[in-house]
Amino acid sequence: ASDVYKRQGYSAPECDKQFDNCLKSKGNGVSLKTFFYLAKDAGIDIAPPRTEKQDQRTFKSEKLNGSQSEYHQPENQEPEEMPTLPDSLFPELPEFLQKVVAVATSNEERDILLLGSLGAISACLPKVSGIYDGKRVFPNLFLFITAQASAGKGRLVHCRQLVNPIHKELREQAKLHKQHYELEMAEYNSKKGKEEGVEKPAKPPEKMLFIPANNSSTGAYQLLGDSDGRGLIFETEGDTLAHAFKSDYGNYSDGFRKAFHHETISYYRRTDREFVDIESPCLSTVLSGTPKQVSALIPNAENGLFSRFIFYFMNVRPVWKNVFASQTDNGLDDYFEALGNEFYELYKVIMQDEPCQFHLTADQQEQFNQFFGQIQEKYMNLQGLDYMATIRRLGLIAYRISMIFSALRIMETGDTSKKLICEERDFQASLSMVKVLVKHSSKVFGELPQEELKPSRMNKKEKFLYALPNSFNRQKYLEVAKAMNIPAKTAEGYIANFVKSRLLHREAHDQYINTSLEETQDSKEVKDN
Repeated sequence: ASDVYKRQGYSAPECDKQFDNCLKSKGNGVSLKTFFYLAKDAGIDIAPPRTEKQDQRTFKSEKLNGSQSEYHQPENQEPEEMPTLPDSLFPELPEFLQKVVAVATSNEERDILLLGSLGAISACLPKVSGIYDGKRVFPNLFLFITAQASAGKGRLVHCRQLVNPIHKELREQAKLHKQHYELEMAEYNSKKGKEEGVEKPAKPPEKMLFIPANNSSTGAYQLLGDSDGRGLIFETEGDTLAHAFKSDYGNYSDGFRKAFHHETISYYRRTDREFVDIESPCLSTVLSGTPKQVSALIPNAENGLFSRFIFYFMNVRPVWKNVFASQTDNGLDDYFEALGNEFYELYKVIMQDEPCQFHLTADQQEQFNQFFGQIQEKYMNLQGLDYMATIRRLGLIAYRISMIFSALRIMETGDTSKKLICEERDFQASLSMVKVLVKHSSKVFGELPQEELKPSRMNKKEKFLYALPNSFNRQKYLEVAKAMNIPAKTAEGYIANFVKSRLLHREAHDQYINTSLEETQDSKEVKDN
């Protein structure tokens, strides 16, 4: 084919003959794919223009096939755009969170301010809990904002200011304990050797909210234990925690996984030569970094730590931002400091009152189970068990987000009763967030490296689904199955499962619509809404 195109005299019959041979190719010699490649290599692009849906479908196939890291974006083609949280969500948020996101200058900035605030606040509601799957759970969240350098994730740092007054209070307590300890030590030293039965005073706890990530696992756990098992790791540079993980990965990862479910963390304190148990730890984590830094913390898609995180993949906007525009009088630092003082007042009220228990209504519980049941069934059919843990823990994450929303409503209602009932708007807001976040997790999941010798992420069942056209009948899907060497009976079983999981829609007798292809349009639909 290449020789034909390089000749001075072009022969249409000879080219048509070669093209026909390519169509009849059974895998030997020059195939149609090779023919198009050689033609393009010779400077002639004979491929028909692709539609937008075809481009999206090819990208989805590459992503589900686990080859995302090897996927090279064609020149002049825009990168895949991730959906942002819907505009309709934000007017329904608690008033405090509406103030937090009011200073955002883009949809992505608005999203990370909301998610970062939820992550930080989740560490500061120690007397709010609920019963989920028979276990008592607290609001703590793990969040990772990932984006390329200079994408705008730096705004996340302001969310730290929302809870900084609580950190200051704990540090003041630690300072007073230390002063008291020094007085006791002075008294002990004066009596030592002179009086019998004098006990050496115990070192006071180092109470704090912000636990430094640049720490060994034992050091981090000791600080967590000193603060009654509660703390927040807040790092805007993913490398900081990544370096700590590299030096002490097994212990760090194990502790994180346990803390997410409030399971006891045990560690060995070398100075006192004793084992220490932190019962019911309540750790929250807010991190940001580049996609490469994600893999430093979570080395592969099968790692159990992945499913415990909320992931948000920021879109990069290649436009210059007006760095002098401001929606605040004295800058963002003063603005968020004032909001931090507002939240501190709620924190003091909650800490003074009896613990309160969060509840979903009976109708909300039914909706919750139905919502996540459908998502689980969908991803079970497409991605199998690898992604199942993420779906199930997103259920717990949605429950915790609803709990935080409900606690923040106390600032509006003043109701501090022991029973905290979720408002319908807060429940629906958490579900609408999950609809978007599940797609972000799926993208990060697809880009994580797979362990060697693992089968490709996209199995034959998935390939069959994405090979089906937008609309088709039994004859057509059997033709597709035959081309893929899938037995007719197996194909019929696949179709039945796809219909049951709502990946296909049976429009009429022997008429199917491939609704799975509509998922690739979600990013555009969310933005349009």
